[in-house]
Amino acid sequence: MTYDIKQDGKFKFIEEGQGETLMLLHGLFGALSNFKDLIEHFRHSHKVVVPLLPLLELDLLHTSVSGLEKFVQKFIEHRKYDQIHLMGNSLGGHVALVHILKNPEKVKSLILTGSSGLFENGMGDTYPKRGDKEYIRNKTALTFYDPALATDDLVNEVFEITNNRLKVIKIIALAKSAIRNNLGDELKHIKQPTCLIWGNNDTITPPFVGKEFNNLIPNSELHLIDKCGHAPMMEVPEAFNRILEDFLAKLKSPAATV
Repeated sequence: MTYDIKQDGKFKFIEEGQGETLMLLHGLFGALSNFKDLIEHFRHSHKVVVPLLPLLELDLLHTSVSGLEKFVQKFIEHRKYDQIHLMGNSLGGHVALVHILKNPEKVKSLILTGSSGLFENGMGDTYPKRGDKEYIRNKTALTFYDPALATDDLVNEVFEITNNRLKVIKIIALAKSAIRNNLGDELKHIKQPTCLIWGNNDTITPPFVGKEFNNLIPNSELHLIDKCGHAPMMEVPEAFNRILEDFLAKLKSPAATV
């Protein structure tokens, strides 16, 4: 199923369903399509919101984790969202972490999957090579336990981005910003219930990263999924949705704790 992309001022986003707000933040090479199974499942019980993050539209000075967080903050204020269940994958998780640390008052819970913020391999020890489609195909396949999920459409999407010099410069700027912005010392300040959903075969933010988030975020629970890579909500949507549904159900009680 495809969903209409709404526009309100400078913001483009998907908003489906009614109920408490479940906001999804995509990663560096992510897109709204990454969340299609999640949207379809949760739109029956929540207001599912997916802002289109301006990863490659910000000026170079603000092409950073901090710059993206400011965009998310303005989006939340503009749309008057409150009591948000904030979820992020990869770089989107990092943005969610920075946001909850700076603006905790409107966030009810935090969900991280394959998040940066402590450690990530990113593009590995090399940066995107322009014009080398096989390189891009191999790198895209590393996102998943099953390389067949790196479809031609997905590879073409990433290839188009990395074949543009200015876009590559911005990708590198974002990747370096994520590496510099280590949040290890700040995670103890997160008070909201936090659900960590990790692929046991994630090579970009390996399982030890999820375990470290679990150690450092006080009110957190960790779920590891076998035969799953860096994007569990795409690779194993049924298992992912079941874990998230159980987590959100526990929060319905006023005195709920994780």
